[in-house]
Amino acid sequence: MRDPHRAGEPHRRADLRLLRVVVLAWYVSYGSNMHAARLGWYIGGGCPPGGKRTYPGCRDRRPPSRSAPVSLPGGIYFAGESGAWTGGMAFYDPHLPGDAAARAYLVTLEQFTDIAAQEMYRPPGDTTELIPATGAAIDAAVANGRATLGPGRYETLICPGSRDGVPMLTFTAPERASAVPCRPPAPIYLGMIARGLRESHRWPAERIATYLAARPGVAGAWPPAAVAALVDKALADG
Repeated sequence: MRDPHRAGEPHRRADLRLLRVVVLAWYVSYGSNMHAARLGWYIGGGCPPGGKRTYPGCRDRRPPSRSAPVSLPGGIYFAGESGAWTGGMAFYDPHLPGDAAARAYLVTLEQFTDIAAQEMYRPPGDTTELIPATGAAIDAAVANGRATLGPGRYETLICPGSRDGVPMLTFTAPERASAVPCRPPAPIYLGMIARGLRESHRWPAERIATYLAARPGVAGAWPPAAVAALVDKALADG
């Protein structure tokens, strides 16, 4: 049976027209921003507890108007070095087998570009190439499913489909998981992802632990029992 939350609705020319008129987008997170409090630091600014990075926040600091659990075709992997938490960062690879659990937040297009800017280590507002009227990167992603802004992490824009007529947008690295050395994430980072999965998908701890333990970068580096213990602690701490 088809998962009702699974993304992949065909790209439509209507979506592209809508993007030019309605300044809304679903920001799709598959990593720590599935945890709403974590996303709050990107929107409101500041340094999250245990983090090593202070975020300027969005120009528009209103919270998302809605959120919904979604499932993306493909999977996530951990690689690189997080400047905020140390350890590997989560990236989305639509070519991996299976599905990636994610959370979609309905935000303004300006908020999406400001979240993307902060992920790219740029100041909010410094993403004019993302705005359809000035650069067409979002237009290209909506029309073709993918657009590349640069070679760096989170500079590849992906549109896996639409929801309620509004484009779904996320960003990832340009490389596939098979092309880079994977790296285990920091415990605090993996714990935030666990809390995000509980918040958005309402999964029990056992399912969360099984899902995370199988991700490239975690598998082989974290024993399943250690992942289960981390998930139990993260969910207990809230």
